Amino acid sequence: MVTESAVPDPEKQQAFAARVVEVLNDASLALFTSVGHQTGLFDTMSTLPPATSRDIAAAAGLDERYVREWLGGMVVGGFVEYDPGTATYRLPPEHAASLTTAAGPDNMAGIMQYVALMGEVEQQVVRCFRTGGGVPYSAYPRFQALQAQESARVYDIALVDVIMPLAPGAVERLRDGIDVLDVGTGQGHAPVVLARAFPRSRFHALDRSEDGIAAGRAEAARLGLDNVTFMVGDSTDIPGTYDLITAFDVIHDVAEPGPTLAAVAAALREDGTFLMGDIAASSKLEENLDHPWGPALFGFSLFYCMTTSLSTGGAGLGTVWGEQTARRMLAEAGFTEVATRSVEGDPLNLYYVAHKR
Repeated sequence: MVTESAVPDPEKQQAFAARVVEVLNDASLALFTSVGHQTGLFDTMSTLPPATSRDIAAAAGLDERYVREWLGGMVVGGFVEYDPGTATYRLPPEHAASLTTAAGPDNMAGIMQYVALMGEVEQQVVRCFRTGGGVPYSAYPRFQALQAQESARVYDIALVDVIMPLAPGAVERLRDGIDVLDVGTGQGHAPVVLARAFPRSRFHALDRSEDGIAAGRAEAARLGLDNVTFMVGDSTDIPGTYDLITAFDVIHDVAEPGPTLAAVAAALREDGTFLMGDIAASSKLEENLDHPWGPALFGFSLFYCMTTSLSTGGAGLGTVWGEQTARRMLAEAGFTEVATRSVEGDPLNLYYVAHKR
């Protein structure tokens, strides 16, 4: 049976074509922003009065020709102001508040590095569309360092005073001295921050990455901490028992989230607490239509979370993971009490406070 093709509405077609051009422009700006972060150009410009490309390049210690081309993109993209009379460029303080390292957790420039990371593996992901499987962790040599850099901006400011108090009584117990495990610790910065803040407690960090664990050990040694230890291992096989177990932005990534949560429950002492930070989204697609980070979440999932899990034969939850799925899997693992908490100014994460009692 032959059906006639729908005739597009010219006005809607033109509007959507304009939207696609906007996407292309914004994708380019994302890469420009990543470069500005990595080269320190935003930080440099935030300290300068209106300056020429030569002056900006000299202050940043960079090649002027590349700086000038970058500045052109930032000007036409609306990030940087330009005075043609004096050929000077200026980063408005209102823009610097979202682009410089001094902005702390409000710095959006660092996150743009993930766009470049996605581009590095694009062809491998395209191949998976045809063959199935996934892209292995080894294809992302920069990921763990980027994630450590990004999470450190939050942990250094909010982990002790904002995130840990989400679990009732946790701070008091940490001050008295308890055994704590961080699952999927990456480079181990979270337990290092906690070990410094709560010297009476004993912290343990577990990750499958030998490089990540080595980085954590090095940081702890540099700071002279003797109350934090690091272990290379699988999240489904947790040694020992603990009063508090944490997992930040990791459970949806692991190959076996169900067995991991079961292992966490088994390793948690009777009066223990599991504090899990993960994606603040719904398991239902239609409930994510207005999510301010919606496309980015699906991008992170397709180009990293889902595909790396599938590469090991894992569940590949990706954006299927959401509050509904998280609650179901926590219940299946044996957690009978689960409360959710949010942190103001953090639309990406939802925190689960879970107990077995």
